Amino acid sequence: MTDRFQTATFIFERSNQLDEIKSRPTFVSCIRHNTEIRQSLLTFYADSMSDFTDSSTDVSSDSFWEVGNYKRTVKRVDDGNRLCNDLMNCIHERARIEKAYAQQLTEWAKRWRQLIEKGPQYGTVERAWCALMTEAEKVSDLHVEVKAALMGEDFEKVKNWQKDAYHKQMIGGFKETKEAEDGFRKAQKPWAKKLKEMDGFKKAFHNACKEEKTATSRENSSKLDNNNPEAQRKLQEKVEKCQQEVHKTKERYEKSLEELDKVTPQYMENMEQVFEQWQQFEDNRLSFFKELLLGVKQHLDLSNNHKYKTVYYTLEDTIQGADVQEDLKWFRTNRGPDMSMNWPQFEEWSMDLNRTLSRRETKRKPTDEVMLTGITQAADHVSKTSSSTFSVEKTPDCSDEETGNPFASTNANGNPFDDEPSPPGEVSVPVRALYDYDGQEQDELSFKAGDEFIKIGLEDEQGWCKGRLTDGTVGLYPANYMVDI
Repeated sequence: MTDRFQTATFIFERSNQLDEIKSRPTFVSCIRHNTEIRQSLLTFYADSMSDFTDSSTDVSSDSFWEVGNYKRTVKRVDDGNRLCNDLMNCIHERARIEKAYAQQLTEWAKRWRQLIEKGPQYGTVERAWCALMTEAEKVSDLHVEVKAALMGEDFEKVKNWQKDAYHKQMIGGFKETKEAEDGFRKAQKPWAKKLKEMDGFKKAFHNACKEEKTATSRENSSKLDNNNPEAQRKLQEKVEKCQQEVHKTKERYEKSLEELDKVTPQYMENMEQVFEQWQQFEDNRLSFFKELLLGVKQHLDLSNNHKYKTVYYTLEDTIQGADVQEDLKWFRTNRGPDMSMNWPQFEEWSMDLNRTLSRRETKRKPTDEVMLTGITQAADHVSKTSSSTFSVEKTPDCSDEETGNPFASTNANGNPFDDEPSPPGEVSVPVRALYDYDGQEQDELSFKAGDEFIKIGLEDEQGWCKGRLTDGTVGLYPANYMVDI
């Protein structure tokens, strides 16, 4: 019996219509020989069709109008507060990036400026190269300003707007969230109550239809089996009773549906009003976010900053101003064949020897000493103090009227110009450096292009002048490096 029942069930599960099932000989032969199987299958078929009908009509909806689906709109209020926190974190992270980038630019500019100044590059190309470091320093300052604007303006705007828009409750959550929840619940409550009643009547009606279908199936099965009249009568009474129940529950169901339809327009109007209230709240948040993001863009977009444009105009002008031929000429004059040279020649010794020899030559060759011979007794003290050597004064205006060698006495720094008396032809003319110059000897000045100081001596035949820096240092410098102011 079990095997035949499983076979019949297998065939039945793959059948869509009862007429088709009855046309199959195997199934019909099975149920004719076993009343229990026939009755069970007919009942199962009726129940399955009823369940299929219920499942096809009871489809869950994701509509806003369904009970409880307004919670997504309520959740949007909480999401707005969380998005404010996210936006502040976003701005804060970008500000840290701007600060770190500014620090990296500054460190890079400092390191490379030192390398270039100590390196072999010279002249206008050196200034053009150093202009890249100047650009980095100025851009670094601009990114520091961006960082300050992001944190001081944009971040604070979001923080203050969030504080004004969302108000925390003592019990947790936000006042606005609770207001939205209460508003939707109040608007939906009457309609939800009617919907619940209607669902009850609908369920009762469907159950009645299911019972009526089952009773009808059993009555038909009894007729096939030719049961006794008493059993058929009871089954027929059961069918009639079920039909009456179907009619009664159908009326209740239809009436509850009519009542629900009556309150639906008011329900929709109330829900629409509450929704528009919080739609406006969200509109304020979205508008604020848009305005703030435009402000962030203005702070980040350095291309529209006049300071930023000026940086690159200046950089381009400096690089374009690099004169290769001028640099080559400078090197030829100061490091190449055009440098002056005091070629060796026979010279008789005289007291005015310092006016004919180049001081630079004697300084460049400190081991070259002029031995004093044929010195009279009156000059013995000179040879003793100078160890039979002396350095030649470059300025032609100096004289030997003082007793002793004027170069024998030097100051603590070894600069013979600090303690020299001012020669009769001393001048005082402000000058400005055209190029950088690093002193090659102890008595030479070092300066940068653009530095200003005082020329205190006229140019000699070797092209050198004496000057005094702003810190009081006195020394020699090449006259063609300076221009009178």
